[in-house]
Amino acid sequence: MAEELLKDDATKISGHLTWSLLAVAFLASFGSSMLYGFNLAVVNSPAEYIKAFYNETLTERHHWTPDEHFLTILYSLTVSIFAIGGMTGALLVGRLVTKYGRKGTLVRATMLVFIGGSLMGFSRWFRNPFMVIAGRFITGVHSGISLSVVPMYLGEIAPKNLRGFLGLVPSIHICLGVFIAQVLGLSELLGKEEHWPLLLSLVLFPTLVQLMLLPWFPESPRYLLIEKGNVHATVTALKCFRKKGNIQAEVEEMQEEQRSLSSIKTLSVRHLLMDCSVRWQVLTIVVVNIGMQLSGIDAIWFYTNEIFRNAGIPEPHIQYTTVGTGAIEVIAGMLGCFTIERVGRKPLIIGGFLFMGLCCAGITVSVLLQAQFPFMSYMSVGCVVGIIAGFCIGPAGVPFLITAELFKQSHRPSAYTVAGCLNWLSNFTIGFVFPFLEEATGPYCYLIFCSICWGVAVYTIFIIPETKNKTFLEISQLFATKNSVQKEEPTSNSHLKLALMNGYGSLGLHDEK
Repeated sequence: MAEELLKDDATKISGHLTWSLLAVAFLASFGSSMLYGFNLAVVNSPAEYIKAFYNETLTERHHWTPDEHFLTILYSLTVSIFAIGGMTGALLVGRLVTKYGRKGTLVRATMLVFIGGSLMGFSRWFRNPFMVIAGRFITGVHSGISLSVVPMYLGEIAPKNLRGFLGLVPSIHICLGVFIAQVLGLSELLGKEEHWPLLLSLVLFPTLVQLMLLPWFPESPRYLLIEKGNVHATVTALKCFRKKGNIQAEVEEMQEEQRSLSSIKTLSVRHLLMDCSVRWQVLTIVVVNIGMQLSGIDAIWFYTNEIFRNAGIPEPHIQYTTVGTGAIEVIAGMLGCFTIERVGRKPLIIGGFLFMGLCCAGITVSVLLQAQFPFMSYMSVGCVVGIIAGFCIGPAGVPFLITAELFKQSHRPSAYTVAGCLNWLSNFTIGFVFPFLEEATGPYCYLIFCSICWGVAVYTIFIIPETKNKTFLEISQLFATKNSVQKEEPTSNSHLKLALMNGYGSLGLHDEK
């Protein structure tokens, strides 16, 4: 009965962690976010086998033997085209989530993984190297979509007191995906020449699990009410995700946000960038998403083996040391996930970036002094581990979370499009520029990363408000002064009356008599 569902005996919009919330967070992250981390790391261990495959097939098909330089370029394209696909997917996010919804987009996007994974898995059977490249691009498109849609979906279905915890579940799965790729890439497992196509195509199995189970769960209640106006489906979704609690207060909060919107229609990216009422929110997602990638984490991941080699770690043991760093990523990600609702978003961002900056400076010092003091090489290993841990505890996941929190429903899809494009563009840029930067500046290049990390931390201290345990409308009002916009006065709940429609509560605005 609607009367039982929509009780007016509580004033807080909060909720408990139900099995349905946890299941959706796991399924959405397991079949999407984890694949992003897996695809980042999976091509590292079979690199030489992939190059050999390219050499063999080009010789067979075109009677031409490529030189080592061409093979390196082709392999680099295989690695970097994943980021190009990711940027392509990020550009599609706004339109897809508006048309198909958050869950609907995730379910439909699984088709991309089946296509891309199949191409990579059968590439050696068809003796076609370009199937590997095409498969990487298509899986990149999927990751570009899911990297934005998963935190958007979880942020909208979570009660405000659990939004931080559920919002960082995807970042744990990203770290877990990297770790699984490192473990399966060991020479004792799938890191063998005959197994690399199977290793690349393993993305099919998590996606299959997601496709079978995720459609049974509801769409985002905020999407159903604010964008679709479907009260019946909204209350049904809230009943599934909450089980108990003050559903009326949550529906009224959504209704309040709906009335505050100048238009229920989703804004385009151009209108978002031109909207003065959200200029500081837009600047914030630009700073944190660019800073996230230009912090040096991608360069660290790329050069981890070389740093370990220079530290004197025996070559056969480097792969196990790399797996150890993957385990640290997972532990740090879990630490951030389980502490975010206690300490808040700002401390994790500030602490993570400050610690990463300190470790970047430590790498510069250790590399400069390791000729005079051999023990400094171990300090560089410790700094690499510190950068990875500092990144995973906060900067790896919080930027995606606050992108959902800083914007109202009409602005959120375009905000994720902007954030995703900047994220992938910065990822591609650092991967392309870093070798030249390192060649030109040597170990001093890490001081550039240090300054970026500390700059983002300072920006966070003075500009970004704490969003813990606040509604989307309350967060929007925190920026009203900065944006020179008059704060909206919330409508008193006494002016909101519930009518019954088909046995469920629907909201209507009535004047008190």
